[in-house]
Amino acid sequence: MSQQEHPDDQFVPEDDAVIGRAFRASALVIAAIAAAVAGVLLLGGEEQAEEEVREKEVGPIEDLEAPMEALPSVRFTDVTADSGLGFRHRNGAAAGGELKLLPETMGGGAAFFDYDGDGDQDLLLVDSGSFGGGAARNALYRNDGSGRFEDVTEAEGLGGAPYGMGVAVGDHDGDGDVDVFLTGVGGNRLFRNDPQGFTDVTEAAGVGGREDAWTTSAGFFDADGDGDLDLFVCHYVRWSPEIDADIGYTLNGKDSAYGSPLNYQGTFSSLYRNDGDGTFTDVSAEAGIQVANAATGAPMGKALGVAFRDLDGDGKMDILVANDTVQNHLFLNEGGCRFKEVADRTGFGFDSNGGATGAMGIDAADFRGDGSLGVCIGNFANEMSSLYVRQRGRLRFNDDAMGEGIGSPSRLRLSFGLFFLDYDLDGRLDLLQVNGHLDETINEVQPSQTYRQPAQLFWNQGPDARSCFTEVPAADTGDLGRDLVGRGSAYADIDGDGDLDVLLCQVAEPPVLLRNDQELGRRVLRIRLRQPGMNRDALGARVEVDVNGRTLVREVTATRSYLSQSELPLTFGLGAEGSVERVEVIWPDGARQLAPLPEGDPVPMTIERSV
Repeated sequence: MSQQEHPDDQFVPEDDAVIGRAFRASALVIAAIAAAVAGVLLLGGEEQAEEEVREKEVGPIEDLEAPMEALPSVRFTDVTADSGLGFRHRNGAAAGGELKLLPETMGGGAAFFDYDGDGDQDLLLVDSGSFGGGAARNALYRNDGSGRFEDVTEAEGLGGAPYGMGVAVGDHDGDGDVDVFLTGVGGNRLFRNDPQGFTDVTEAAGVGGREDAWTTSAGFFDADGDGDLDLFVCHYVRWSPEIDADIGYTLNGKDSAYGSPLNYQGTFSSLYRNDGDGTFTDVSAEAGIQVANAATGAPMGKALGVAFRDLDGDGKMDILVANDTVQNHLFLNEGGCRFKEVADRTGFGFDSNGGATGAMGIDAADFRGDGSLGVCIGNFANEMSSLYVRQRGRLRFNDDAMGEGIGSPSRLRLSFGLFFLDYDLDGRLDLLQVNGHLDETINEVQPSQTYRQPAQLFWNQGPDARSCFTEVPAADTGDLGRDLVGRGSAYADIDGDGDLDVLLCQVAEPPVLLRNDQELGRRVLRIRLRQPGMNRDALGARVEVDVNGRTLVREVTATRSYLSQSELPLTFGLGAEGSVERVEVIWPDGARQLAPLPEGDPVPMTIERSV
């Protein structure tokens, strides 16, 4: 929907400050030009007038922008090998193979979660395997608390999907530990976390899906407000090897290449309602999440990423879906496990030019710190990342990627996983996105593109700057700036030092685990929530922390990025001398609870529900 269709939506209160700064700067420039022109006219007049001319110095135009803080010096160190990770993703692609199969270039997800309940973040890496016999070999690593990992896959009995893609984690049966749901081509798998290891309960739970389906990202959330965790599963395109063969896609006119999703039919995603006894019911059709193309009647969606937030403040979790080459979806929760698709009329469906993008990873956060909420989506090459910002007090989004500083730097990149995080602990949420192209030969036909691409880190310099984000030069980020074939991504504090470390997944390559080596002397507050009932980890809760007059807001959800899940504990950077003035939890059912103020540094807090 174009902006011209809603002229009354174009000006909001926060625009006035921007317009005012621009007007004042323009007025000074106009005044200086007018003075110079007047001088020329006087000098060209009669001799008597010339004698009356007096020279007047015009001072420099004042810089009306607030001075930008210096970029923080933070480097990330590759500790993949030193930490004990020996995993390498397999996609089954044969070198020089006659036919390239589209799923071969799309996999590579991961999850940080505390599977053994010892308080630190363990790691699951999702393998794809190959078509025609090579089953996926996932890897589960137990963290010893210091960032050293031990491979316990075989001991814990965690298998994989037929051709693996992504992962979602959550306590689906309410027994107090975290279960694992895996997506892929050929069906899903659900593994229940038991004392003796993981047990495949897919068939009994009813979440296997169709054998001809291609599922991607997924996430647990409470869709109907009954206190247990339901499950949303993204479906990509209708695909088979035969369809790839019929399309016969090529880049150079002779060799097989990975096809564009424009050549494939869309599919409907799935919503599984938790029945409270370890089983689920597929309510996709009646829930209103199956959107058909109005012209053809065929399924519209080509879903790769999903996020859950309460967008309209009614206490119910809504669904944001990143769709590849078709409009994004925003499913507004109407209660009773019923949703209404409103992306087009809210400005979330298309980019700032009114077009659909090649959307992959997604995350949402209050990055400005003013309650406006931003939803960032990584897009295909030659499409800048999207940054949909909700207008305060309205369910209306504007794509502010250009104005907020991520548009131009992201345009040439092909971005998959991304997330907001406070990497320098100043209290502001920064942005990291991992990039990489699809075909190894892309540079031969598109000189501006490369197969391997560096990740991008955008530092949040605050809402008073000309743009909120500025790209951190790759050379200043340590090993984060290396070229990768990036796909999924996740973050966690793996070593217990309070700052956030990151994992960048690759297709057909090992993942890269990067330790955050910031030494800025800043304080940090880490909060974990616990409540009774089926949703023990309080997914959907919100925590507000007042620090030196600012309110920092974080929401409890593991589902973000692409095919991946990040840790549940919340991180609040307090800066060098941050003083915590209030900690308040808004639990998933809306109940509010003030927590005692923390002591010590760094501060790990567990807040148990008392109301």
